[in-house]
Amino acid sequence: MKRLQDLPHKLADAPDAVLAERAGDGDVAAFETLARRHAPLMRAYARRLVRSPEEADDVVQDALITAWKDIGSLKDGAAVKAWLMRIVGHRAIDTGRRRKSHENFADQPDQADHQASPEDVAVVGSTRTALNSALARLPEEQRRCWVLKEFGGQSYEEIAEALGISVTSVRGRLARARTRLVTEMEEWR
Repeated sequence: MKRLQDLPHKLADAPDAVLAERAGDGDVAAFETLARRHAPLMRAYARRLVRSPEEADDVVQDALITAWKDIGSLKDGAAVKAWLMRIVGHRAIDTGRRRKSHENFADQPDQADHQASPEDVAVVGSTRTALNSALARLPEEQRRCWVLKEFGGQSYEEIAEALGISVTSVRGRLARARTRLVTEMEEWR
C-alpha cells in the first residue's frame, strides 16, 4: 500500500505529459507540481516582457489561472512547457496593451551583489541599462524570441512551439535580433 506522503515525491519525478494528463482530469497536486516546475522560467520570461517584478508576478499568476482552466484541452502533455510560455507571452502582451506602452525594460531594478566593488556594480548596472534599452528598441517578435533563447534557454523548436511560428521564423528573428543588439551594444563598449 502506498503511503500518502510518498505521492508528492512521485509527482515531482513524473514527466510533464503525465502531470498534464492528471491535471486535465482535475488533479490539483499534479498541476501544482507543473506550476512549481515551470514557474521560475515563466517568471523570468515575464520579467523581460513587462515593466516590473510585480507586473511579472501578476502575469504569471494570470497565466497559471488560465492554464488551470484550459489544461484539459491540451492535446500534447509533453508540450506543456511551451504551452505555458505561450500563455505567459500572451498575458504579458495584454498587460502591455492595457498600459499602452512598450518600453518594457527601462524600469528593471538593479540587483547588485553586495560584495562587489563599487566599480563592478557600476559596470553591471550600466551594462544592464544598455541591454534593457537595446532590447526595448527591438521589434516585439524579435525580443520575444531573444528572451526565450537567451534567458529561457529554450531550443529553436521550443520557441517555435511557444510562439506558434515555424523554426525558420525563429532562426530569422533571432539572427535579426542578435545583429541589431551587437550593433547597439557596440556603442556601449
